[in-house]
Amino acid sequence: MSTINRRDFLRSASAMAVSAGMLGSLTSNHAFAADTQGYKALVCVFLFGGMDHNDTILPMDPTSYELFSQRRPELMESYNYRSTSSSRHINNLLPLQPNNGIDLQGRNYGLPSQLQPLHDLFNNQELAIVGSVGPLVEPVTRTQFQGRSVALPKRLFSHNDQQSTWMALNVEGARIGWGGRLLDSVLANDSSLNASFMGISTNANSTFLSGETTTGFSVSSNGQVKVNPVEQRGILGSANHYNGARERLSAFLQQADLGNNNVFEQDASRLQARGVTNGSQFADAFASVPQFATAFPTTGLGSQLKTVAETIAVRDSLDAKRQVFFVGIGGFDSHSDQAQTIPALHTQIAGGIKAFRDAMVEQGLWNDVTLFTASDFGRTLNGNGDGTDHGWGGHHFVAGGSVQGGNIYGHMPSPDTGSSDYTDNRGRLIPRVSVEQYAATMGNWFGLEQNRLAQAFPNLANFAVQDLGFMG
Repeated sequence: MSTINRRDFLRSASAMAVSAGMLGSLTSNHAFAADTQGYKALVCVFLFGGMDHNDTILPMDPTSYELFSQRRPELMESYNYRSTSSSRHINNLLPLQPNNGIDLQGRNYGLPSQLQPLHDLFNNQELAIVGSVGPLVEPVTRTQFQGRSVALPKRLFSHNDQQSTWMALNVEGARIGWGGRLLDSVLANDSSLNASFMGISTNANSTFLSGETTTGFSVSSNGQVKVNPVEQRGILGSANHYNGARERLSAFLQQADLGNNNVFEQDASRLQARGVTNGSQFADAFASVPQFATAFPTTGLGSQLKTVAETIAVRDSLDAKRQVFFVGIGGFDSHSDQAQTIPALHTQIAGGIKAFRDAMVEQGLWNDVTLFTASDFGRTLNGNGDGTDHGWGGHHFVAGGSVQGGNIYGHMPSPDTGSSDYTDNRGRLIPRVSVEQYAATMGNWFGLEQNRLAQAFPNLANFAVQDLGFMG
C-alpha cells in the first residue's frame, strides 16, 4: 500500500493549483551563502529526449569524418551526405577554430549549417562548447566502468532518471534541483528578496528549480495569466450584477488561513492564496514589458525565450537580483528518422538562442545573463538504422557576455569506438566533465563561494578541477 507524506501532498497540491505554478518544499534545513550584488540570471535550455551530440558537433578532418560516417552509415546516407548540397557533407560543415588550443589530437570539428547563428556567436567569442559532459560520481575510465570498480551514477541510459540526475543530481524522485540550491544561497544572503519570482519555468517540469527554501514559478509562453475572478469576466457570468460574487470569491481564494485544523488543508490554503497573489503580481509586472526591437522566431523555444527576456525586463518590479530560468523542448529521442527531425530542431535552437542574445544586448544585460544547454544524455556514436540510441556523455553550449567564448572546454572524443572514450563498441561516450563541474563553474559566476559550492554539489570534491574556466 502506498503512502503520501506532507511534502508529496504539497507538491501535488501546487501542481493542481494553476494559480500557484509552484513546486517544492516549504521547509528549510540549511542554506548556502552567495554574493548578490547586481543582477545575474542563468537560463537552462533543456533538450528532452537526449540530443545527439555527434550530429551536432561533427568531425571534419578527412580521416575522422570517414571513420565517423562508417559508424552510422544508414543515418549518413539518409542525409545524402555525399551530395555537395547536403548539410552533412564535409565541405558544408561550419569549422570550429577554438582559441584556447585544446588538444584535439589533429582532429577538426564543425557544426551543421542549421547552427549558423551559434557558429557566429562562437566566432564572436560569445559562446563556448563544453565537450563530454554527463552525470558522474567520480572520474571513470572504460576499464573501471567495465569492472564496476568505481561509483557510477544510478540507472544510466534511462530517460526519466537521467533527466532527474541532470536537474537534481539524483534519479527520478529527487526533490531538490541544483538550480533551486543556487537560489537558496541567494535568499540566505538577502532574505528581503521576493523568493516567488527567482526561479521561473516555462516548462511543466520544474524539479530543477525546487530548493529547500525556494520554489519554481510557472508561466506560459505568453506570460502568467492573472488568476482573478473579478477581471476574468467569464467566471460566474459576465454581467455586472455578479461583481459582488466575484469579489467575494477572490477574497476567499486569497485567504491563507481558512481555520482548518488539518495540516494538509492548511498548507493547501496557503499555497492557493500565495498562488493567486503571486499570479496577480506577476501579471501586473508583465503588463509593463517593453516592446523589443528584436524579433523572436515563432517556435516553441523562441516563444519561451521571449517570455524569459520579457521577465528579465521587469526584474525590478519583481524585486529579483538573481534569477534562474528553465525552458525546454522535446523531440530529441531520435531512434529513427533522425535526418528528418534533428535539422529542424537545430534551426529552432539556434534561432531561439540568437534572438534571446539580441534581446539581452538590446537591454544592456548580455554580460549579466548566461544561457546553457542540458539534456538527458548524448546518443550512441554507432547508428541503429537511420537513428541513434541512448548514450551517456554529450557536448553542450554555453552563451553569454561573460562566457569565455570561442573556446572548447572538456574533451572532444575520437570517432573510434574502440578507444577509451567509450563504454563499448556501440559508442556510448564516457563523460570527462561531470554535471557538477559544469554547474559549479556557473555557480561560481552566479555568486557562490567555493565552500558553498562544495555543499551545493556533494560530488564536486571528487574532481581535481572544480571550475572549468568557461566563465569570466
